[in-house]
Amino acid sequence: MTIGQTLLGLLEEAGPRHGYDLKRAFDERFGHDRPLHYGQVYSTMSRLLKNGLVEVDGVEPGDGPERKRYAITEAGVTDVASWLAQPERPEPYLQSTLYTKIVLALLTGRDAAGLLDVQRGEHLRLMRELTRRKTEGDLADQLICDHALFHLEADLRWLELTAARLGRLAAEVGA
Repeated sequence: MTIGQTLLGLLEEAGPRHGYDLKRAFDERFGHDRPLHYGQVYSTMSRLLKNGLVEVDGVEPGDGPERKRYAITEAGVTDVASWLAQPERPEPYLQSTLYTKIVLALLTGRDAAGLLDVQRGEHLRLMRELTRRKTEGDLADQLICDHALFHLEADLRWLELTAARLGRLAAEVGA
């Protein structure tokens, strides 16, 4: 996710906002598992301001530093539109950390099958957690959880296939 375009989209949707309002809106909609840090919001807004994608719509005195209210510019609206129109590149995960661990386990004489079993257990634990979250959540939570669950299901299929081919992989890696 591109944080800059996401913040621009939030500004376009709701109009001028302070940085802390943007953080709250971002976290509410997109940051369930990884909320933004305030520093990240302000450094992103500073970059967007420098690039002409936002402007300062007002400055208010506060207890600490002045509070700036940001508004999206026409260039910012164009940037969001362009970003939304571009398809995301599918990530094939060809250099998976898990694959690397399995090969290294085989190369070093460790228990690769045990590694696969432990990983399978971790995937299943996370799937149960996401399923519980999905049943308790709103539609946004359901969609986010479905996306993650589908990826975890694909990972589980890969884990099973790798376990079935572990002997052949060990022979190839050892050759």
